[in-house]
Amino acid sequence: MDKEIGIKVYNATPQQQDYNNNTSPAMGKRRAMMAKGVQKTLSKTSLLGNFLPTGTLLTFEMVLPSIYKNGQCTHVHTMMTHVLLVLCALSCFFFHFTDSFHGPDGNVYYGFVTPKGLSVFKPGPHVAVPNDDKFKVGFTDFVHAIMSVMVFGAIAFSDHRVTNCLFPGREKDMEQVRESFPLMVGVVCSGLFLIFPTSRRGIGCMSG
Repeated sequence: MDKEIGIKVYNATPQQQDYNNNTSPAMGKRRAMMAKGVQKTLSKTSLLGNFLPTGTLLTFEMVLPSIYKNGQCTHVHTMMTHVLLVLCALSCFFFHFTDSFHGPDGNVYYGFVTPKGLSVFKPGPHVAVPNDDKFKVGFTDFVHAIMSVMVFGAIAFSDHRVTNCLFPGREKDMEQVRESFPLMVGVVCSGLFLIFPTSRRGIGCMSG
């Protein structure tokens, strides 16, 4: 009597379906919305980030996920979000009042611009601080500092994690803000940065 030989074909599709069945529809929808929000934030704010000190946006994107864990936002999380926003906004403002110069020893020296000139953080023992007028604080510095804070605000409030935590229950209104506010700020700040150019090479600032 002949023996029948059967070949069994294994398909990975049922396993994927079982995995999806184990995940609740609400959780899957929540993850999809979070991924969509992050993608929108990155696409809208990629160019705006060029107006910020390099370390500010990186710090914000690294610290925010540790605060907004699993979509939970308690009173403590709200307070920590406020602190993060304030610190990042202050860094955007004050870093635009810094400048630098190359000393005769080849090192780069940073300092704050003041009405009297550049106040160097750590001056060298035999390095003379330049007494040029370009190192004196001016109106352009305040324009760039204020615009930088506005750009950071546009980037921060275009992130659903920030708006959901600070404005709970207003998802529809915040969706409109995330759609229009970054674009409006980007257009206004781009025009003002062209009208008021700067040659500052401060801390984290990528100026000409």
